[in-house]
Amino acid sequence: MSKRFRMSTALDVDDLLMECIPYAVRLANEKYKFDPPLTIYEFDKWGKLGTRADVVFDFFDDPEFFRNQPVIEGAKEFVRKLSKMTEVFICTSIVPKFMGIRAERIMEEFPEIPPEHIYMGSRKDKLNVDILFDDGMHNVFNSNAAYPILMRRPWNSSATGMLAVNNYDEFLKLVEVITTSYSRKEDAEGAPDIVALVGPSGSGKTVVAKKILECCDRFEKLKSYTTKDPSEEKINDWYNYVSKPKFFKMMDEGAFFESTMYAGHGYGSKKQDVEKILSKKKIVLATMDICGAMSLKTNFENVVTVYVKRDKRSLLASILEKNCSNEDKVNRIISVDDERRNEEICDFVVDYEGGEATAEAILKLLNI
Repeated sequence: MSKRFRMSTALDVDDLLMECIPYAVRLANEKYKFDPPLTIYEFDKWGKLGTRADVVFDFFDDPEFFRNQPVIEGAKEFVRKLSKMTEVFICTSIVPKFMGIRAERIMEEFPEIPPEHIYMGSRKDKLNVDILFDDGMHNVFNSNAAYPILMRRPWNSSATGMLAVNNYDEFLKLVEVITTSYSRKEDAEGAPDIVALVGPSGSGKTVVAKKILECCDRFEKLKSYTTKDPSEEKINDWYNYVSKPKFFKMMDEGAFFESTMYAGHGYGSKKQDVEKILSKKKIVLATMDICGAMSLKTNFENVVTVYVKRDKRSLLASILEKNCSNEDKVNRIISVDDERRNEEICDFVVDYEGGEATAEAILKLLNI
């Protein structure tokens, strides 16, 4: 695929441009007076769950629901910016009897999108576009787009390894990286302020990070917050462990500049933690998925991403040796092929040749 031509992006609507689940949750709380109130975090999977949350599906058969769906804050400006970067299409799954209402709302709220660019239907795997942006994990997983990208929501928290973002700014940064084939010049002057090691589970990036810290005192590891059981980690002092309710509360309060779900576990980082390391004149060293790496690029300057590459057999063997549940291992294995595509949007790629050798290769690559 040549990037000399203008790329195309297909956008979902529900919970990407217009509120759906959050709006239905507010309506349900008003109607049924739930105590405690229903929250979006009760939707940890898509579809009816056999819980009190199922009442929201009643609203999806009411035409007034679709006439009054609120536009998500920032969505209009997002579409305007994206329209300058790529061709923008809409592909939205909605029952036929409400298609007219949906089309009218799209044309009214997003005039930058030509009416002929509006497609309706659930078979998004048939789309011939460069980029798909959707909150439906199944749509992203089955997409034939060159770059299917997931908008993080509670109901896709089990997604692992996919290209994913937390907000519009991160998506626009990712599109910028994709459309310009951005990469840091190898002869760039000066060291980066932040280095993010990216790679699939089992790639060895955590081992490499440890070796970098051992052999170069210019770095300091960014300590992330996670919901993962501390007994499952080899290097426990690299994380702050919090419960899932507390993690989601911190997310709601804006405590994290980036947060993601990986293999069903929450991970998040605080901006002040990064700034504290930088204030010491240290280089921030982070191990993240591509979602976290794009958050760093969105929120900070002089960020370099390094993809740690490892052959598939070694990846799988490493995952199988991990001290975690079988379900966790399955999630990580399923994600391997999807996550390896992230290689092409990182600034540098290094082959894993053992922790020390790979650490030395990265330091040489970054002129440190």
